[in-house]
Amino acid sequence: AAVTSQTPIGVAFQIGDIVDRSRAEAAEKVAEQQQAELERKLAQKKEADKFGDLPGSVTLATLNAIADCESGGDPEIVSSSGLYYGKYQFSPGTWESVGGKGLPSEASEAEQDYRAALLYTRSGPGQWPVCGQ
Repeated sequence: AAVTSQTPIGVAFQIGDIVDRSRAEAAEKVAEQQQAELERKLAQKKEADKFGDLPGSVTLATLNAIADCESGGDPEIVSSSGLYYGKYQFSPGTWESVGGKGLPSEASEAEQDYRAALLYTRSGPGQWPVCGQ
């Protein structure tokens, strides 16, 4: 008897082909996600390398504690009042005073860390009256 799409063995072959295609598509999707994650991490590393070591004596741990308090560590956040931006809740004027361009919430996280370190080195923790203490 001939094997066709109507015979049980033919149906089994079709199901097998569908399963194989589904597995291949799932594997391809995972590979694409992994590639995108690698590219994102590489871009972050390049951005961090561009800004190099933090200026002054402030540590990243100190800055992260301030950022966690200010914004939950979210580099893209904007305050509910619309007056403060980014991981460290910079006002636009303060951001510009440490060399920032545009809005802090649109800058990379590495740049926000760098500019917060500049501000901390220049003015101390008082720039963050609640979270800097």
